Amino acid sequence: MIGKYRQFSVAPMLDWTDRRCRFFHRILSRRARLYTEMVTTGAVVHGDRERLIGFSCEEHPVAVQLGGCDPRELALAARICADFGYDEVNLNVGCPSDRVQDGRFGACLMLRPQLVGECVAAMKAAVRIPVTVKCRIGVDDQDPEEALDRLTEAVVAAGVDALVVHARKAWLQGLSPRENREIPPLDYERVRRLKRAHPDLPIVLNGGLATLDQAVGELAHVDGVMFGRAAYHTPEILIGVDPLIFGEPAPVANAEEAVELFIPYIETGLAAGARLSEYTRHLLGLFAGRRGARAFRRHLATEAVKPGAGIGVLRAALAHVTQAVEPASTAA
Repeated sequence: MIGKYRQFSVAPMLDWTDRRCRFFHRILSRRARLYTEMVTTGAVVHGDRERLIGFSCEEHPVAVQLGGCDPRELALAARICADFGYDEVNLNVGCPSDRVQDGRFGACLMLRPQLVGECVAAMKAAVRIPVTVKCRIGVDDQDPEEALDRLTEAVVAAGVDALVVHARKAWLQGLSPRENREIPPLDYERVRRLKRAHPDLPIVLNGGLATLDQAVGELAHVDGVMFGRAAYHTPEILIGVDPLIFGEPAPVANAEEAVELFIPYIETGLAAGARLSEYTRHLLGLFAGRRGARAFRRHLATEAVKPGAGIGVLRAALAHVTQAVEPASTAA
C-alpha cells in the first residue's frame, strides 16, 4: 500500500528532474516523493550508473523510473536500482516520444497489457521495494474504459504496488511529446471511476494539476496526486506541500531561504567541475509574479552559462528580487 509520502509527488520529467533539480525540490518539501528522469534498462545495465542513477541521500523518498519492455532486463535494472538505495521503481507506460516508440516501450505498452503484467511480475520478484506503473488512460483510438481496465487488471494480477495515471490519452502519431501533454483532453473522472472499481489499489492522479487547492480536492477521490510542469516552472508551490497536504511545517519560509540552502550543494558541484548553469536552470521559475523576477531570470540565463561562472552570479541575480521587494527609502 502507498504510504503517507505518496500523497504528493513530483513527476519524472525528461531533461528536467535530474539529481540537482531533485535536491532543490527536497529543500522545498520534506514529504513530496521525487522521481528521476526516465532511464532505459540498457542504460542502467550497461551505462555509467553513478552518472545515470546516482543520487544524494538527502533526496529520499526518491523513486527511479525505468523505460523498457523486456521482463528480464527490467528485473535486472530494478535490482540494480534497489541496490543503489531507491525507495521505489516505476515502469514508464506513458511516454509517447519517438524514442520510446522505436524501442516499443513507454506509451506503446498500453497496447500490450499482458506484457506489462509480465514486466511488473518480473520486477516484483527481483526487488523488495515497491514496484509501480505510470500510464495513460489509453493511446490513439483505444477506448479509455477498456484500455485502462485491461492494463489495471494485468498489473494488479502481477502484484503492482500502485498505479499513477496521467489522465489523458497519448497519440502516438500526429502529436509531439509536448502536444501530448497539452492537447488530449483531461479526464479526471475516468481515474476516479478506476479508483472506485479498485478500492484496494493505490491510485495517483497526474496531468494538468496546477494548484495545491486543486490537489487537496482530488485527494478526496484518489490516494495521491502528482505534479509535473507546475512543480518545475513554479517551484515555490512546493513550499506549501508539507503544511497543506501533510499538516506539517514548511521546511523553508520562502524561495530566498531555499536558494541559500541550495548554495552549499552548488559550491560542492562547482568544485568538482560542474557548471553553474547546471544548477541554476532549475531555479528560473522562482519568484513568479514578483517584482524583479524577470531580471533574476535574465541575469541567470545570460551569466550562469559563461565559463567560470560562480556563486557570485547567483547572488547578483537574487539581488534583483531582493532589491525589488524592499520598500523605497524616503529622503530626509
